[in-house]
Formats: sequence, C-alpha cells, structure tokens
Amino acid sequence: MAAGSSPLSTMGYLLLSCQFEEQCNFTYFNFYSEFDKTLVVKVVETILLSIVFLFSCFVNISAIFLLVRKKKVVTANCFVLNLFCSDLLFISMIPLILVIRWSEVWILGDFFCHLLFYVICLSGCVILISLSAVSLERMICIMKVSQATTCNVKVVTVGIVTIWSFSAMTALPMCLFFKVITQRVNNKDVQVCTLVWPTITEEIAWDISFIVLDFLIPGLSIIVSYTKIYKITKEIRERMIRSTAYSEVHQYRVSKRDYRLFRTLFILMISFFVMWTPVFIIVLLLLLHNLKENFILSPTVFFWITLFTFCNSIVNPILYNINLLRQKWWRVVFCGNSEDIVDTDTTTKRNGNQNASTDSK
Repeated sequence: MAAGSSPLSTMGYLLLSCQFEEQCNFTYFNFYSEFDKTLVVKVVETILLSIVFLFSCFVNISAIFLLVRKKKVVTANCFVLNLFCSDLLFISMIPLILVIRWSEVWILGDFFCHLLFYVICLSGCVILISLSAVSLERMICIMKVSQATTCNVKVVTVGIVTIWSFSAMTALPMCLFFKVITQRVNNKDVQVCTLVWPTITEEIAWDISFIVLDFLIPGLSIIVSYTKIYKITKEIRERMIRSTAYSEVHQYRVSKRDYRLFRTLFILMISFFVMWTPVFIIVLLLLLHNLKENFILSPTVFFWITLFTFCNSIVNPILYNINLLRQKWWRVVFCGNSEDIVDTDTTTKRNGNQNASTDSK
C-alpha cells in the first residue's frame, strides 16, 4: 500500500513499511507535521499560538517580578516561583511548533526533534508536581499553625531539585525515542519527527507510570490538601463564632470569607483537571492508535489539545496572583508599591493567626 495513494496522508499520517516483523505495515503518528493544510488554517494557528505565547510570557514574567521584589520570601512563594519558571520553559517551544506547522515537514534536524518533546514533557511534569507541592506546603503550614514568615532553604532546595530530577527521568523516553524518519508522502520524500518505541510493552509501561505518577497522584494530593485547608479554616471560624459574642454582621462577613476561600480552592482544583486531563487522554489515544490499525487519530486534535494545555501557563500566574492576593497584581507591577504586596499564602497566615488567638483563649 503506497503512502502517496493513501487518503490518510491528507490527515497528516505516514504509512511506514516495516522491513522486519513479517513485513507488516504500521502507521506512525507524526504529531505536529500535518500536510495539505490551507493558508487560512495556518494563519489562525499562528495567531492563536502567538497570543498564548506573548500573553503567557507577560503574565509569568510579571508574576516572577512580583515575587522577586518581595522583602520576605516564604517557602510557598519559592515553589510558586518554580511553577512560573516552568511555565516559561513550557511555552518556550511554541516558536518551534510554529515552524513545523508552516513547513509541514520536519526541517529542524535530529537535535530539535529530541529536544522539543523532551522539554514539553519535562516542563509539564514540573508544573504538575509544583502545583501539588504548593498545595501540600500550604496544608502543612495550617496544620502546624505556622505563619510561614521565612523561607526554609533546605526544604525548598531539596523539593525543587527532587521535582526537576524526577521530571527529567520521567520525560527521558521522549528524548530517547523521538526520531526523524524519512518517508515518501504524495510521491515526495519528506521527513517527520515521530515517536518510535522499541516495543509496545515499553510504551504501555511508560504510559501507565506517567499517568499515575504525574497526574493522578499530584491531582489527588491537590484535592486532599485544599479540602483539608477548607475544613480546618471553617472549623476555626466556627469555634471563634461560638466562643465570642460576634454580631450577625460579623458572622455574615465570616461566611463571605468562607465562600471566597472555598471558591478559590475549588477553582485551583478544577483548573488542574480541566487543563491537564486532555493531555493524558491523548496519551491513551496514542497508545490505542498503536494497538489498533483501524483507529484514526488526527494530528489536528493533537495540536488543539496542545494549544489548550499551553493556556495553562496563562492560568497559573493569574490564579496564584489574583485569587490569592487582595489587590490586582498588574497594579503592583506598574505602580511599584511593594509595601502592599500580600503573600501567596495569605490564607495560611490568616488562618494561623486565627487559630493562635483561639487557642490563647
């Protein structure tokens, strides 16, 4: 079956003829290389990717600038800073993707074939685990009634080194098994960058471990941590209301604070699963693509899921600098009023103070 005569070539697929394993025909998924796209589609993709790239750079650099300017750096802020840096690394591959979307064939060579998907996977893992680390650190501070006024250098150093080392090991197969393959498509020899696993067993093993270690466990820790934070905060406020003669107006204000806290924590949990679930679904679909010959997965779907996930690099600094800060961070950046900056663990400090005052009574 010739690749040039196959209608699947218009959807970005390559029919690679195996010269081993009983001369079987195997369809490799070619990710960002997609053929026969119209000019309008390319322009729309470029505009959207450029918007995501520029806006993500702006909000993350602004958020980093905001944290660096703080006089007191706490442990939670260090993990949040690590999150913003990984966001920047994550979206740094967008220019390379744009090149491939326009050229259709792979023109960047072997080095960037290995680098592109490795950096995306590496930084994505760091983002996921950093989100989990921030939630765990905040929960521990509340449970220990700690106001987190200083930065625990040892905890931060060990934590960040562990996060990056673990992520580097997890993403290593993306560096090793992505290869540039030459194939004849539409009567032309073209090059594409695709993932070639040595065996299907290794692919299944990596897929399962990747989903469990980098998605399910961090997601579960985020749910547990923020649920615990909300329960502890609510119990503290209920004890304060029962032990003091608060007016109905004050009780109403406390209820509003509970609602805002619940809303913030709920948004953080939902954003994690909404932004990252499609990525892990596509991992399973790619596995299904390799297991079933008649299963067709379009690279267009892969591109739009990737674009949607890139938007997480915009969401993170917005959530962690607006929902957890009283004032608007862009006013702080441009007005330069560093005295009014509130820590990203505002909730932790407030709860710690309330708990301490309750215990003293």
